[in-house]
Amino acid sequence: MTGIDSDDHPAPTSFGPDRSAAGAAPRTHAGSGFLSRPRKAKLERDPGMPASTWRLRSDAWEYLKFAIKRLAMSGGDFSMIAEDGEVWRSLRSLKTIELYWGGFGQRYVEEIAELLSDGEFDRAHDMITRAVNRLRGTTVPDVMDEDLTEEERAEHKDRQDPRPRFEVLIVDETTEGGRDELHTDLLKLRNASDQFIYDYVIVPTADDAVVAALTNPNLLACVIRPGFTDRTREVLSRDLRNAVALAHEGTATSPTTPMSPLNSVRRVLRLADTLAGLRPELDLYLMAGAHIENLAGALTHRFRRVFRREDQFELHLSLLRRVQHLYDTPFFTAIREHARRPAGVFHALPVSRGGSVVGSKWISDFVDFYGLNLLLAETSATSGELDSLLAPVGTIKKAQSLAARAFGAKRTYFVTNGTSTANKIVHQAVVSPDEVVMVDRNCHKSHHHALMLTGARTAYLEAYPLNDVAFYGAVPLDRIKQLLLDYRAAGRLDEVRMITLTNCTFDGIVYDPYTVMAECLAIKPDLVFLWDEAWFAFARFHPVTRKRTAMVAAERLEEVIGTSAHATAYREQQRRLFDPETGQPAPDEVWLNESLLPPPDARIRVYATQSTHKTLTSLRQGSMVHVYDQDFAHGAEESFHEAYMTHTSTSPNYQILASLDLGRRQVEMEGFALVQKQLDLAMSLASAVARHPLLKKTFRVLTAADLIPSEYRETERTMPLRDGLATFWKAWATDEFVVDPSRITVEISGTGVDGDTFKHEHLMDRYGIQVNKTSRNTVLFMTNIGTSRSAVAYLIEVLVKLAQKFTDPHELDTPDARNEPAAVMPPLPDFSAFAPEYAAEVPAEDPSKQLPDGDLRTAYYAGLRRWNIEHVLPHELRRRVEAGQRPVSAGFVTPYPPGFPVLVPGQVITAEVLDFMSALDTREIHGYEARLGYRVILPQDVIEAKAAEAEKS
Repeated sequence: MTGIDSDDHPAPTSFGPDRSAAGAAPRTHAGSGFLSRPRKAKLERDPGMPASTWRLRSDAWEYLKFAIKRLAMSGGDFSMIAEDGEVWRSLRSLKTIELYWGGFGQRYVEEIAELLSDGEFDRAHDMITRAVNRLRGTTVPDVMDEDLTEEERAEHKDRQDPRPRFEVLIVDETTEGGRDELHTDLLKLRNASDQFIYDYVIVPTADDAVVAALTNPNLLACVIRPGFTDRTREVLSRDLRNAVALAHEGTATSPTTPMSPLNSVRRVLRLADTLAGLRPELDLYLMAGAHIENLAGALTHRFRRVFRREDQFELHLSLLRRVQHLYDTPFFTAIREHARRPAGVFHALPVSRGGSVVGSKWISDFVDFYGLNLLLAETSATSGELDSLLAPVGTIKKAQSLAARAFGAKRTYFVTNGTSTANKIVHQAVVSPDEVVMVDRNCHKSHHHALMLTGARTAYLEAYPLNDVAFYGAVPLDRIKQLLLDYRAAGRLDEVRMITLTNCTFDGIVYDPYTVMAECLAIKPDLVFLWDEAWFAFARFHPVTRKRTAMVAAERLEEVIGTSAHATAYREQQRRLFDPETGQPAPDEVWLNESLLPPPDARIRVYATQSTHKTLTSLRQGSMVHVYDQDFAHGAEESFHEAYMTHTSTSPNYQILASLDLGRRQVEMEGFALVQKQLDLAMSLASAVARHPLLKKTFRVLTAADLIPSEYRETERTMPLRDGLATFWKAWATDEFVVDPSRITVEISGTGVDGDTFKHEHLMDRYGIQVNKTSRNTVLFMTNIGTSRSAVAYLIEVLVKLAQKFTDPHELDTPDARNEPAAVMPPLPDFSAFAPEYAAEVPAEDPSKQLPDGDLRTAYYAGLRRWNIEHVLPHELRRRVEAGQRPVSAGFVTPYPPGFPVLVPGQVITAEVLDFMSALDTREIHGYEARLGYRVILPQDVIEAKAAEAEKS
């Protein structure tokens, strides 16, 4: 991966050519010619992913500051800098990088190169320092040279402006003078009363526009002028060239769009479509010359507005107004204003405005720790001043609408008690008693509880097991299709209501929601889908990961099935899937081997639940439900609101709601930057473990080869992002399953301790490293949008120290622990079956065709009646199983890890389940007490006998 190969100040090469001039002697005369001259080069590894541009850019400027300061202080001459190949590599990279970022530009880099070539190290250092301060966000005033012009002074003053700053991409082939004029006009447009300021990023070609969109997360808008050309003249890495090609692939203007005879209009439309596909959050504007009235009607759906070239001020106001809309946080603003307003409290909340706290002699430390604002912002939901979560009409309603826009949903609802509640809301809103829900068996326990509450019949889907690491992967599509076909064959397909899957799983396995939904709708066109994206909220804000989110897949599916091309392809496929004479469906093998197409009249009904607090900014338990349901306004909305009222507190936490509002603002303003950094830091960690001589002896990072069977992967590369953005893109476009690169699962067998011990005794207790999940022999490290480079560096240092400890026999408590053979973990148990009294009816003609659904609700309540159950210790339960009995679980048994119910109410307890449970050494098992044993439902004849005896007595 780029930027990890060197220990200090890695030379940024992602924007350089595949052949670079490491070590080549620079020219000794001034000018930018050195930065672009042909040179004899040695072959270097392909520089890799452009997603780490933020780091490449920062490291290059920081290294230049360090190197040139050292030269200036030592009184060095040009011969010294000529020997430092990294200085010139950094300058060459920056010359290309700065084309795609605002603030400095290529000419600024060229001026620094000229100063260095002339030996003016102090002046060069001052210019470099300005760049570094800008990147660091420091507002320390520059030391201005007396010979600077007024224009230069104004430019330097602008760079120190502390107001929030964004960047606007302008695509136009223009001269250097034209660029200067644009920047000068921009400075004149600025007003001291403007809340924000922005810089232009001016690129000449369509390729350069795509590069800027892929690499510069500061862009919030793009202005396209028809004068641009197509192909870039910059020297880009192979990976970046491939990524640009992938971005252009498949982009075509709609045949129904009115076209001007001018080729430039088609080019404009094609570029607009490409940029919208990459960064839908970018506002697109068209600035043209003549006949814009004719263009406007044809381009409304692509561009927010069309301007003439002389309408610079209107464009300026439009840009600021649009960013103000993104920045707006209606509920947070309202609660902040409420906290500042004097009030008399006569409602049932003594803590409101600090009333019960501020004057107390005993709990004044509450205010000291949390601050007064927290208490000033507290108020009763019924006081009337702030909006109501249960019936929003004002600021909460607007905040939820803004969140729907940000996440690509038709509706979004805030949830203040976690995604556990969000899942229950959706289940209750969509499912009625006795309808069948197909659900991943190793999903979060809230789904199991929701199925019990709704009275749905539960048909568990089996994910592929990863026995070596004691957790499950995901459910293959052919298993989902086969079960739907089984229900069709049994005449029960109409009973199947919803499919529920976890995307991504706790361990980072990511589905392809578009393909799953398209093929399932081909079998049952009115299916509802619930995607549990508790760990995947961040994915919306990266050009690659976004494509595997439920809302993007739903939107794409709605667009595709409405096209005439899809209707034609669907009719052709139907002729292969059904016998034209009898109308009977082809054998299941045909359906399983085809990539099924949904009918044009299929209903798109998709729900996604997200734990905003897990991967984005929100207080704990802040979650959202995103809705993309074509039937929502036709009856589904009422049932959703009833379910929402059922599970939502009448006293919601306003601070959680405010944090959800702020978290939405953050991802709209800087989501791409944060996610880009998150993924890059994860790759840094993975590469460090893989390359450090000591770490790789003790630890091993699990890749797609370990976590996804080969039959579900087309991509040969097992950690695609480490190979570059293009490889990452291809894997996420083609493979059935991919691995979330922000989740690094490290296998720790080389330490000789289990995951739980490693987590608590070594990481947490000794070094304060916090992790969520372990298995028997793995630890999961997750980066998030709050992870810093220093945090990753600290973790690497800790792992090195632990590796030293585990490889040094003198440091081990038991010197031969690492040499002991690892305990063999029994295979992960599949779901056995529901007991007959809770299971589906057995077909008399062929018992093997019994469908897997069962009645969780009846079994759950049977297990709560104490006269129906008994507690059985493990050894006695094993004896009964070996004797041929089929004990039935009375409740949920959920060990942490792995975190999914190994037993559910009504499930038959098997030897495989007991073997797995006996091998676990986890500290936490919900639903099981060691001193009592398992809760087991008594056989029906025993229950009846006890009831008869009780009646007699």
